Amino acid sequence: MILFGLKTCDTCRKARNALDQVDFVDVREDGVPRDVLNAAYERFGEKLLNTRSTTWRNLPDSERSGAPLDLIVAHPTLMKRPLIVAEDDMWLGWDRSVQGALLNA
Repeated sequence: MILFGLKTCDTCRKARNALDQVDFVDVREDGVPRDVLNAAYERFGEKLLNTRSTTWRNLPDSERSGAPLDLIVAHPTLMKRPLIVAEDDMWLGWDRSVQGALLNA
């Protein structure tokens, strides 16, 4: 299982602490492989782009109109997090439904 997130993100820390044997990838330092991003975008669509983030608010309008995946590649902190990948399964965020699916499995 791989958790894509930020090491400074409280939600990502909670997920990392709760999950056993999870590999962590800091998206700011290492990015997200394009194939993983493509699969996540197919599954989650626009929800993958965090439009509530400081990074989003600081982007000029001209840049905001870009393709979501290109924006995430250019600014990895725009990805909603954590993105958790286990083989063919993916989860986005760390809400009760994700916790239930991963902690009670």
